[in-house]
Amino acid sequence: MAERINLTQSTGELFNESVESALRYLRAGEVIIAASEHGYVYLANAFDKDAVNAIHILRGNSAGITLQVFVKDKNMARGVATGFTLQQEGLLDKFWPGLLSVTLKSQPGLTWNLGDDRRLGKVNLRSPNSKFLSTILEQSGPLATSSAALVGKPTVLDLATLAIYESDIGAIFDEGLLPAGPLSTWVEFSENEITLQRVGAITVEQLRATVPTISAPTL
Repeated sequence: MAERINLTQSTGELFNESVESALRYLRAGEVIIAASEHGYVYLANAFDKDAVNAIHILRGNSAGITLQVFVKDKNMARGVATGFTLQQEGLLDKFWPGLLSVTLKSQPGLTWNLGDDRRLGKVNLRSPNSKFLSTILEQSGPLATSSAALVGKPTVLDLATLAIYESDIGAIFDEGLLPAGPLSTWVEFSENEITLQRVGAITVEQLRATVPTISAPTL
């Protein structure tokens, strides 16, 4: 059985111990479950191919599906993605941490496989607005992530609805019943352009207040 760690009243030394537990499991190549803003997610070392593959198996992903990567901030993003324009950096400064997902070219030479055997040459990044995740990321580096729900099933807000054998993961970090909420807004960065791919928590109007020239071909 996975170790269950209660974060609902975790402060001070207990919080630090929980972070150390999460880091220990991640460094050992285990998958863990923790809360993002509006749902529980799987997390694994983005550079551990076996751990990343374990997330795909737990989710029931089909071949070619790539995992998102959590980063602490834009400085960590620079380590796994190519350089940003000033306008693109401004968008990250405005909406990170938070519900903005960004697809952009990955750095060449990275020793990872998020599910596409690096054929796409891109990565989708997000900086979650969570003290627990941010503190972990500061020490763990980039983490591969995906919803803890099976493919096609609703987001897991209540750990009682997990549809896995807990023996398949290292630890579960319990923050109780999570609030339902919108998906992240998804944009793609190209060399000189920002393209809106999906509207979610951040509206088109909010994006255009920072980037008036944002392209929104799907709207």
